[in-house]
Amino acid sequence: MPKAFVFTEYGGPETQAFVDVAKPVPGAGQVLVRVRAAGVNPVDWKLRAGYLRDFMPLDLPAVFGQEVAGIVEAVGDGVEAFAAGDEVFGSVSAGGYAEYAVLPAEAAARKPPGMSFTDAAALPVAAATAYDGLHQLGLQSDQTLLITGVGGGVGVAAAQIARHGGITVIGTASAAKQKFVESLGVSHVTYGDGVVDRVRAVAPDGVDGLLDLVGGDALRAVAGLVAHPSKLVTAVDPATASEFGGRPIERARTRHVLETVAGLVESGVLNPYVTEILPLDQAARALSAVESGHTQGKIVLEVS
Repeated sequence: MPKAFVFTEYGGPETQAFVDVAKPVPGAGQVLVRVRAAGVNPVDWKLRAGYLRDFMPLDLPAVFGQEVAGIVEAVGDGVEAFAAGDEVFGSVSAGGYAEYAVLPAEAAARKPPGMSFTDAAALPVAAATAYDGLHQLGLQSDQTLLITGVGGGVGVAAAQIARHGGITVIGTASAAKQKFVESLGVSHVTYGDGVVDRVRAVAPDGVDGLLDLVGGDALRAVAGLVAHPSKLVTAVDPATASEFGGRPIERARTRHVLETVAGLVESGVLNPYVTEILPLDQAARALSAVESGHTQGKIVLEVS
């Protein structure tokens, strides 16, 4: 039977396990994909920990993972955009750390022929979230964007896309990530006490937009730097953002967005920054690395 990496209840790493699962069957409007690569994201461990259960309730055990790239095995009723054998990538319906996954057809796109499966699997969550957030902010080329937690997958993608659009980018990250962040053309600011003063040293008049990828006190510390609350969006903490009039990123999750970010990769504008590729059987190690908060760029699981 196919293997999948699941969590059996809400909690810590002790709830994780590989299990045998039935091969999924695509329903109407869905495609079944033989997974070749699966992206690893902070939302994966946050779902396991139960932090998002009010927003994203799950039937347990639940398979980890939100994004995959692979080869279409079968299509459900009404699907005309794809056929068996197509190479695709996209957002999953129910978990991607597995040998097979089901994707909504509208949340999948054809993988460009020259793109690796591992790079493609890094796009549906990080790059697409970054694209959606920047689209929502609607900043112009002469404006300044502050990104909290710029060193992770979403931040790295957002920084590159924004810089391509002529936007000045400031990013908070640990001191250890300074060289990496600055390589993206971003003004690095160490988070923690005094962060507002450090941002103002770079942007004395404040910032025109704030893309939050950390939440909590890290967001509270810098929220006052943006002049208008409509220019504060968060990928992780809608409750804290709402304290300042901010909003969650409105995810489009469409084929158009996937094709757009894939085009940015093909044109050289966007590097997915897949910094580590691990086999599926090391999913626990990959998840632990992301949960530590010390990763740079993206970790992707490769499924043989």
